[in-house]
Amino acid sequence: MKRRHYIRTIGTGACVGLTGLAGCGSPDDTAGTDSPAVNGDDTETTVATGGDTEADGESNTVAMITDGDEYYFDPIGIAIDSGGTVTWNNESGSHSTTAYVEGNPQSEVTRIPEDAEGWNSETLTEQGATFSHTFDVEGTYDYYCIPHKSLEMVGRVVVGEPSGLGDDPPDGAVPDEQTIVDAGTVSYDEFQSG
Repeated sequence: MKRRHYIRTIGTGACVGLTGLAGCGSPDDTAGTDSPAVNGDDTETTVATGGDTEADGESNTVAMITDGDEYYFDPIGIAIDSGGTVTWNNESGSHSTTAYVEGNPQSEVTRIPEDAEGWNSETLTEQGATFSHTFDVEGTYDYYCIPHKSLEMVGRVVVGEPSGLGDDPPDGAVPDEQTIVDAGTVSYDEFQSG
Protein backbone atom coordinates (compact mmCIF):
# COMPACT_ATOMS: atom_id res chain seq x y z
CA MET A 1 0.00 0.00 0.00
CA LYS A 2 1.37 3.37 -0.97
CA ARG A 3 1.48 5.84 1.89
CA ARG A 4 2.68 9.27 2.75
CA HIS A 5 2.00 10.84 6.10
CA TYR A 6 2.40 14.44 7.00
CA ILE A 7 0.60 17.13 8.93
CA ARG A 8 0.59 20.77 8.14
CA THR A 9 1.67 22.73 11.18
CA ILE A 10 0.14 25.98 10.05
CA GLY A 11 -3.23 24.37 9.39
CA THR A 12 -3.23 22.25 12.55
CA GLY A 13 -4.17 25.11 14.88
CA ALA A 14 -6.95 26.24 12.60
CA CYS A 15 -8.16 22.68 12.15
CA VAL A 16 -8.27 22.06 15.91
CA GLY A 17 -10.13 25.33 16.47
CA LEU A 18 -12.66 24.64 13.72
CA THR A 19 -13.19 20.92 14.33
CA GLY A 20 -16.79 21.37 15.39
CA LEU A 21 -17.58 23.88 12.65
CA ALA A 22 -15.75 22.52 9.63
CA GLY A 23 -15.49 18.82 10.45
CA CYS A 24 -11.76 18.78 9.77
CA GLY A 25 -10.83 16.78 12.85
CA SER A 26 -11.32 13.29 11.45
CA PRO A 27 -8.53 10.75 12.04
CA ASP A 28 -7.87 10.44 8.29
CA ASP A 29 -6.91 14.10 7.75
CA THR A 30 -3.18 13.30 7.56
CA ALA A 31 -3.44 10.53 4.97
CA GLY A 32 -1.96 11.21 1.54
CA THR A 33 -3.47 10.43 -1.82
CA ASP A 34 -2.50 7.73 -4.27
CA SER A 35 -2.25 10.15 -7.18
CA PRO A 36 0.99 9.93 -9.18
CA ALA A 37 1.73 13.63 -8.76
CA VAL A 38 1.00 14.95 -5.30
CA ASN A 39 0.50 18.68 -5.28
CA GLY A 40 -0.04 20.42 -1.95
CA ASP A 41 -2.13 23.48 -1.27
CA ASP A 42 -0.91 26.92 -0.25
CA THR A 43 0.21 25.76 3.21
CA GLU A 44 3.95 26.18 3.53
CA THR A 45 5.13 24.18 6.52
CA THR A 46 4.90 20.42 6.87
CA VAL A 47 6.32 18.06 9.44
CA ALA A 48 6.53 14.30 9.57
CA THR A 49 4.25 12.41 11.91
CA GLY A 50 5.69 9.92 14.35
CA GLY A 51 4.41 6.93 12.38
CA ASP A 52 7.08 6.99 9.68
CA THR A 53 10.30 6.68 11.66
CA GLU A 54 13.01 4.35 10.42
CA ALA A 55 13.10 0.97 12.14
CA ASP A 56 16.86 1.14 12.68
CA GLY A 57 16.72 4.68 14.07
CA GLU A 58 18.73 6.15 11.19
CA SER A 59 17.95 9.66 10.13
CA ASN A 60 17.12 9.99 6.46
CA THR A 61 17.14 13.77 6.44
CA VAL A 62 18.08 15.89 3.43
CA ALA A 63 18.86 19.57 3.99
CA MET A 64 17.66 22.17 1.49
CA ILE A 65 20.27 24.92 1.45
CA THR A 66 20.91 28.38 0.04
CA ASP A 67 24.57 29.36 0.47
CA GLY A 68 25.39 32.58 -1.36
CA ASP A 69 24.77 31.79 -5.01
CA GLU A 70 24.64 28.01 -4.44
CA TYR A 71 21.36 26.12 -4.02
CA TYR A 72 21.53 22.42 -3.20
CA PHE A 73 20.23 19.32 -1.43
CA ASP A 74 22.61 17.77 1.13
CA PRO A 75 23.11 14.89 0.84
CA ILE A 76 22.55 15.04 -2.92
CA GLY A 77 22.21 11.24 -2.98
CA ILE A 78 20.70 8.96 -0.33
CA ALA A 79 19.98 5.22 -0.24
CA ILE A 80 17.15 3.81 1.87
CA ASP A 81 15.27 0.54 2.25
CA SER A 82 11.81 0.02 0.79
CA GLY A 83 9.24 1.46 3.18
CA GLY A 84 11.71 4.07 4.42
CA THR A 85 10.92 7.75 4.78
CA VAL A 86 13.01 10.73 3.72
CA THR A 87 12.49 14.08 5.43
CA TRP A 88 13.61 17.26 3.69
CA ASN A 89 14.47 20.16 6.02
CA ASN A 90 14.52 23.74 4.73
CA GLU A 91 17.68 25.02 6.40
CA SER A 92 17.91 28.29 4.47
CA GLY A 93 16.17 30.01 1.59
CA SER A 94 12.94 28.90 -0.10
CA HIS A 95 12.90 25.45 -1.64
CA SER A 96 10.72 22.53 -2.71
CA THR A 97 11.29 18.83 -3.08
CA THR A 98 9.43 17.77 -6.21
CA ALA A 99 9.58 14.42 -7.99
CA TYR A 100 10.25 14.25 -11.71
CA VAL A 101 6.70 13.16 -12.57
CA GLU A 102 4.81 14.43 -15.57
CA GLY A 103 2.12 16.69 -14.17
CA ASN A 104 4.28 18.20 -11.43
CA PRO A 105 5.28 21.85 -12.00
CA GLN A 106 8.17 22.23 -14.47
CA SER A 107 8.49 18.46 -14.99
CA GLU A 108 8.28 17.26 -18.57
CA VAL A 109 9.62 13.76 -17.79
CA THR A 110 9.09 10.99 -15.27
CA ARG A 111 12.21 9.78 -13.45
CA ILE A 112 10.77 7.57 -10.72
CA PRO A 113 9.79 3.87 -10.84
CA GLU A 114 6.68 3.07 -12.89
CA ASP A 115 4.43 2.05 -9.98
CA ALA A 116 5.75 4.65 -7.54
CA GLU A 117 3.95 7.61 -6.03
CA GLY A 118 5.26 11.07 -6.87
CA TRP A 119 5.40 13.99 -4.48
CA ASN A 120 5.56 17.77 -4.43
CA SER A 121 6.12 19.70 -1.22
CA GLU A 122 5.36 23.03 -2.89
CA THR A 123 7.80 25.80 -1.94
CA LEU A 124 8.75 25.86 1.75
CA THR A 125 9.63 29.41 2.74
CA GLU A 126 10.15 29.14 6.49
CA GLN A 127 13.49 28.07 7.95
CA GLY A 128 13.03 24.70 9.68
CA ALA A 129 9.99 23.69 7.62
CA THR A 130 10.04 20.00 6.72
CA PHE A 131 8.36 17.63 4.29
CA SER A 132 8.43 13.82 4.42
CA HIS A 133 7.72 11.14 1.85
CA THR A 134 7.64 7.35 2.31
CA PHE A 135 9.07 5.23 -0.49
CA ASP A 136 7.37 1.85 -0.93
CA VAL A 137 8.54 0.93 -4.44
CA GLU A 138 12.17 -0.05 -5.06
CA GLY A 139 14.16 1.90 -7.61
CA THR A 140 15.71 5.28 -8.32
CA TYR A 141 13.90 8.58 -7.78
CA ASP A 142 15.19 11.87 -9.16
CA TYR A 143 13.77 15.13 -7.85
CA TYR A 144 14.31 18.89 -8.02
CA CYS A 145 13.61 22.23 -6.36
CA ILE A 146 10.97 24.23 -8.26
CA PRO A 147 12.51 27.70 -7.62
CA HIS A 148 16.08 26.54 -8.35
CA LYS A 149 15.63 23.84 -10.99
CA SER A 150 17.27 26.02 -13.64
CA LEU A 151 20.24 26.43 -11.25
CA GLU A 152 20.73 22.63 -11.14
CA MET A 153 19.25 21.99 -7.67
CA VAL A 154 18.49 18.29 -8.12
CA GLY A 155 18.81 15.18 -5.96
CA ARG A 156 18.45 11.41 -6.05
CA VAL A 157 17.00 8.76 -3.73
CA VAL A 158 17.72 5.07 -4.34
CA VAL A 159 15.29 2.70 -2.65
CA GLY A 160 16.65 -0.85 -2.35
CA GLU A 161 17.96 -1.80 -5.80
CA PRO A 162 18.72 0.88 -8.43
CA SER A 163 16.45 1.24 -11.48
CA GLY A 164 19.35 1.31 -13.93
CA LEU A 165 19.15 4.98 -14.91
CA GLY A 166 22.26 5.56 -16.96
CA ASP A 167 22.06 9.33 -17.10
CA ASP A 168 21.46 12.44 -15.04
CA PRO A 169 18.12 14.20 -14.75
CA PRO A 170 17.61 16.89 -17.42
CA ASP A 171 18.45 19.79 -15.08
CA GLY A 172 21.68 18.87 -13.34
CA ALA A 173 24.10 16.18 -12.26
CA VAL A 174 23.59 13.64 -9.46
CA PRO A 175 25.74 10.76 -8.19
CA ASP A 176 25.56 7.40 -9.97
CA GLU A 177 22.95 5.04 -8.49
CA GLN A 178 25.44 2.36 -7.43
CA THR A 179 27.73 4.96 -5.84
CA ILE A 180 24.80 6.06 -3.67
CA VAL A 181 23.92 2.48 -2.72
CA ASP A 182 27.55 1.67 -1.85
CA ALA A 183 28.05 4.85 0.22
CA GLY A 184 24.57 5.12 1.77
CA THR A 185 24.73 8.88 1.32
CA VAL A 186 26.74 11.17 -0.93
CA SER A 187 27.10 14.70 0.41
CA TYR A 188 26.93 17.71 -1.86
CA ASP A 189 30.59 18.58 -1.07
CA GLU A 190 31.79 15.02 -1.80
CA PHE A 191 29.96 15.03 -5.12
CA GLN A 192 31.30 18.46 -6.11
CA SER A 193 34.89 17.53 -5.26
CA GLY A 194 34.69 14.11 -6.97
